[in-house]
Amino acid sequence: MKKELKTHAGIDSFKIKKLNGYENENYLVKTAKTTLIAKTYSYSRKNMQESLSETETLLFLQKNKHKTPRPICFLDGSYVKKVQIEGEEKVLRLLSYLEGDFLGDITPKKTFYIDLGVFLANINKSLINIENTSLLLKEHEWDLQYLNLNKKYISDIQNPHKRNLVTYFFYKINENLSPVKETLRKSVIHGDANEWNVLVAEDKVCGLIDFGDLSYSYLLNEVSTAMVYSCYDKDNGIQNALLVLKGYHSVFPILENEIPCLYYLMAAKMCISVCKAANSRKIDPANSYAFSSEINAWNMLDTLLCLSPLKAENQFRKELGHPQIPPPLLGSIVKKRERFIGLNLSLSYNNPIYMASAAFQYMFDVYGNTFLDAYNNIPHVGHCHPEVVNAGVKQMNTLNTNTRYLYDNLTEYADKLLSKFPDSLSKVYFVNSGSAASDLAIRMARAHTKKDNLLVIENGYHGNTQLGIDISDYKFNNKKGQGQKEDIFKVDMPDSYRGKYSEYGSDSGKKYAKDVISKIDKIKYSLAAFIAEPIIGCGGQVVLPKEYLKIIYPEIRCQGGVCISDEVQTGFGRLGNWFWGFEMHEVCPDIVIIGKPMGNGHPIGAVVCTEEISASFSKGVEFFSSFGGNPVSCAIGLAVLEVIEKENLQQNAKMVGDYYKERLNHLKNKFECIGDVRGEGLFLGIEIIGKEKSPDTVLAQEIKNALRDKNILISTDGPFDNVIKTKPPLVFNKENVDLVVLALEYFLSQRMTK
Repeated sequence: MKKELKTHAGIDSFKIKKLNGYENENYLVKTAKTTLIAKTYSYSRKNMQESLSETETLLFLQKNKHKTPRPICFLDGSYVKKVQIEGEEKVLRLLSYLEGDFLGDITPKKTFYIDLGVFLANINKSLINIENTSLLLKEHEWDLQYLNLNKKYISDIQNPHKRNLVTYFFYKINENLSPVKETLRKSVIHGDANEWNVLVAEDKVCGLIDFGDLSYSYLLNEVSTAMVYSCYDKDNGIQNALLVLKGYHSVFPILENEIPCLYYLMAAKMCISVCKAANSRKIDPANSYAFSSEINAWNMLDTLLCLSPLKAENQFRKELGHPQIPPPLLGSIVKKRERFIGLNLSLSYNNPIYMASAAFQYMFDVYGNTFLDAYNNIPHVGHCHPEVVNAGVKQMNTLNTNTRYLYDNLTEYADKLLSKFPDSLSKVYFVNSGSAASDLAIRMARAHTKKDNLLVIENGYHGNTQLGIDISDYKFNNKKGQGQKEDIFKVDMPDSYRGKYSEYGSDSGKKYAKDVISKIDKIKYSLAAFIAEPIIGCGGQVVLPKEYLKIIYPEIRCQGGVCISDEVQTGFGRLGNWFWGFEMHEVCPDIVIIGKPMGNGHPIGAVVCTEEISASFSKGVEFFSSFGGNPVSCAIGLAVLEVIEKENLQQNAKMVGDYYKERLNHLKNKFECIGDVRGEGLFLGIEIIGKEKSPDTVLAQEIKNALRDKNILISTDGPFDNVIKTKPPLVFNKENVDLVVLALEYFLSQRMTK
């Protein structure tokens, strides 16, 4: 390099220091009189042309007296040279050195961010007048309008959950920007006002360097890039971004049609950043500079995920002086629903929530509020999980039919699903809900045993079909219910906390089991099946005590009956230590009912049974379900299983669930109103009590609604509706747990002081 600088620039006495670079090599050159920057690139026609375009732009900005680097010409009057450095052809340029602190090294006053917006707006007002034909043709991966050039790098992101987070954002960005991109203003822009390209002196911008991302792109990309970099390493959400936007708008007004794009362009910049970092780590792991800001970018994506796009847009509108999007009137929406929908379809919470969208463990209402979903166990791997969504869309675009035809993914899904079960459970029948699965399971049990009587547990719930209601004490024993049918026999809920053997605690299983055996003896040999949930959800998340099923199952079989495990709520790894709830009790049922989380919101259910039961059922009338096992459902179900494995969600359910339970037990020791904390993994119940262990339904409802007002979704259940239930998507994390527990602790603490 020293030889080239002397030969082409006449510099023969200087000190040189190599600087950090991403796709090129930069040098700090100090002479006795001045300091300058030497920039080199691998030679190509493309790099030569881009260097010429950048030089032309910088010279233009110098004429307009902007605080940007000044190109320095070589001895022959040129600004860009093709040179040989250590036997390799390079492109060489020289630029003036700008004094100032890097924004990344200081913590400026808030007013600085307004000045940054003003500074960039002034540059853009100048650049909108420049004409540079080569920039019109430039396509590069850091330009937000070419976001999709980075799709190929998503697979380089090693963490599967993070990979899916980026995939989700790619989908949402394209969905929202593609229809409007032709309406956005375009200009030559700098495109990379990050904390290492902005120079600061006395809380003012004193320079903007590195024009390597110069492009002819959406004008909006300039300010959105500066916005996201102004806050991605801070803990104050997007507050700095709002200040940048305010400053920019004061000089170069943002148009109203551009405002909705800002959120998605901010997300696009961070997606490109993490994609490029992942690729750089793969191809050049020694270049730590290439992924130095990766952690900040991931944190910003998490921040944007938690932020409703509508709320962000309204914040931008407020800052710009544009009217906010008018909120719909909740009362009119409720009345419209009541006009068409039966009143016995209830709404959650005293103040119903008008939902608009969701992502992973978050839900967003039409007013821009973000809700942490600690309640819904159906979106098992997360709301709108991109792998599940894409599997469904791809299959819908290919084939959707019924099981009277041959297609590969029926057997592929069946094989994958059955691999999660003991070998004895080798046949699967697909339906389209857990309720349909319960109905079918009872039909199969009766067909196999040639008996009709069924044994159920108090407060059990097994579906909304007539047969499902007949076997669900939670429904038939309701004051509005139809009552217990003659062929249904019921045993007490084996509640180790509140039941009649509660003094035995978790050792109460033998006592309760003995009562069940007495009931079986009275039925004599007319029992078709015994059905039970491993954890009784509607009973208040009551975990069946130890030994209970181990004692009962053999007795059922001795009577000629079959054992059915309802895994609709407890299955698919939710319990952490076990993929299925029956494994927790060290038993193997004859029939298993599954549903809810199978399709992550897509309606799927299934019955899994033994070869013998399947053979008995096959002797009867043909079984057919119009939608059960259709190709789309199979594709979605298979995607759910694959996501559980790839993202280690069962392990996450154990780790986060253990932490959750530990924190809740800490509250239990602090507040007398928490009588019991029970459950496994991410299937937990908190029993709220009053004096002498009496169920406190009123307080439980207050807690539910108070957390709803804090934008946290939980619910209640149990015979007295006094058990807080929390069954979040399996992507729930420890930070989410902290939010729930702190909100609960705050409410109870405030209540104690009243």
